[in-house]
Order: sequence, then C-alpha cells, then structure tokens
Amino acid sequence: MGTSDIAHAHEVSAGERFEFGKNWQRFLAALNPERIAQAEVSLKTALRVESLEGLRFLDAGSGSGLFSLAARRLGATVHSFDYDPASVECTAELRRRYQAQAGAGADPAWTVEAGSVLDAEYLRKLGMFDVVYSWGVLHHTGAMWAAIDNLCRLVSPGGRFMIAIYNDQGTRSRRWLWVKKNYNRLPRAFRFPVLCGFFVGLHWRATVKDCLRLRPFRSIREYGQIRGMTIWRDLEDWVGGYPFEVAKPEDLFHFCYERGFALIGMRTTNSLGCNELVFRRNQT
Repeated sequence: MGTSDIAHAHEVSAGERFEFGKNWQRFLAALNPERIAQAEVSLKTALRVESLEGLRFLDAGSGSGLFSLAARRLGATVHSFDYDPASVECTAELRRRYQAQAGAGADPAWTVEAGSVLDAEYLRKLGMFDVVYSWGVLHHTGAMWAAIDNLCRLVSPGGRFMIAIYNDQGTRSRRWLWVKKNYNRLPRAFRFPVLCGFFVGLHWRATVKDCLRLRPFRSIREYGQIRGMTIWRDLEDWVGGYPFEVAKPEDLFHFCYERGFALIGMRTTNSLGCNELVFRRNQT
C-alpha cells in the first residue's frame, strides 16, 4: 500500500472522507452502451466539439472512469488519475473493457494512475493538456481553491478547462455540510436507512406523478440520460460526499479570469447541485 493509499484509508476510518471509489465500483454494474453514449454527448455538448482527436485530455479525479472512456472514444489521448484507490481500480477496469471490446492490447493513449490534485509536484510532471476536466471533484478535496489553482496551470494556451462545483446556498449548504460529515461517522449498518429516507424525500413527487400518469418510476429509469449516471449512485455520492465545499459561480469566474481564462460556457443551478463552467485559456 502506497503512502497516498494509507492516508486515504486513515481519512476514511476517521470519518473524514467518503469512499467515492467503492460507490463508483458499484456503478459499473449498471453501466451499459447507452450510458456511455450519453456521456459522450454530454462531453461534446459542454466542450462544443464533435471530436477530441489529437488532443490531450486530463481527467482529474476520474471516479468511475466514464468520462475518461468517453474522451478516449472521442479520440483524445487520456490521462486519468484519482486520489481514491478504488476509483483508480474502477477507471482501470473500464479501460480494460474498452480494450477488450476493441480487440486490442494495452492502450498507450490512455494512462490510469493514482494521484492527488493537491500534489503540485505530481501535477508538474504531467505536462500540459488541451482539455482539463474535473466534474464534481474539487469541492471534495478539502482544499478546493488550491485544487482549482493547481489545475489551471495544466491547461495549454487556447485549451479548455471544465469544472463543476457545488453551488453556495449559504445556510442550506452549511446544513448539508453537517449531514455529510455526520453520515460518514455513522456505523455502516445505519447508512442505508438514511439513504432510503433521503431518496423518498427527494423523489417522492416525481414518483407520485409517474404513478398518476400510469408510468411508474419512469423518471427514475430516465435519470441515466443525465450524464449517464444512475439515480442511486448519485444519491449516495450526494449525501455522503465529504469533504465538502461550495462556491458561487461568479467567484469561480473571477478566480479563473484572474489566471488568464475566459468563460465560454456555463450551466448554473438555483439548488444545491453543481454549477458547471467551461473556460478557455487565453493564448498569451
């Protein structure tokens, strides 16, 4: 076990970190070609491209590896890393499946390894990338602004930087911080009932509407059309995701603008979800 693995295990046992990777490993059982295709569409739409052929793509905090896979299928040379060892295994498993489907051996255009977005020395060795992608990750590092700053340095001139950060909702966000912190301190046997309670509380309206329209659970089945995810895996990530920080979209804009980036795309939320921002680094 490496130094980072030991640090991660200690944080989990102390209730200071959610095991994102184990959640993503369970997600792989639900992954199918339709979800992969939807992830590709999502990536192309957000980046405003039809192909990533010839581009270097960094997936910082690769999680399930789904968007690394999408980028690779779109033609990019991909470098995936994650701090969570189970996430690294998950991404490596998706790479293995992709290689098997392609009938090829090891893919030199897709690297998967352990790494931290807070490790400046590790990041420096990676070089520059045409696309730096980190969706729903940096607010879980424990040092969000340092993590964003570190990734800004890896974007090539003219390259794109895509991030998604939890929206700052003031008091509501502080309540969610309390929920997440205490969820991770619960004995594992108590976590499932808590998740069931949140599932009912968050989705009962949609479920009732579906039943009244004689289409039970249709909205839940269609949830995968949003970035290829599943409703339960997202719920567990949402309730358990800790460390947890938030930011207003304007603060993210100004932070990146001061580092030589122009905003080229944005999707905001009025809820506790993520604000998604896409920047282009200035040529000079």
